[in-house]
Amino acid sequence: MTELETAMALLIDVFDKYASTEGNKNSLTKGELKTMMDKELPGIMGKAKDKDECDKLLKDLDENGDNEVDFNEFIIFVAALTCLGHERFAKMPKK
Repeated sequence: MTELETAMALLIDVFDKYASTEGNKNSLTKGELKTMMDKELPGIMGKAKDKDECDKLLKDLDENGDNEVDFNEFIIFVAALTCLGHERFAKMPKK
């Protein structure tokens, strides 16, 4: 597989890994989302340990209002974080 195909497969695998621990295997509950962020995004989300921040993030991500994050909502979240990371790294001086 190409690097991009590998990256896409990894995104699917990460979503499926955490979505399958509670209830609906096609969406992340608030608990699954928090676990995923703690384990997969410790450097980015380390400051968002507060329960209120996790609740706000879930509400912001939950476009359809079902109190869960489906795969499309998850991809939007990952894409937004990736864009922020790209902007930040673009501003860093080159070594």
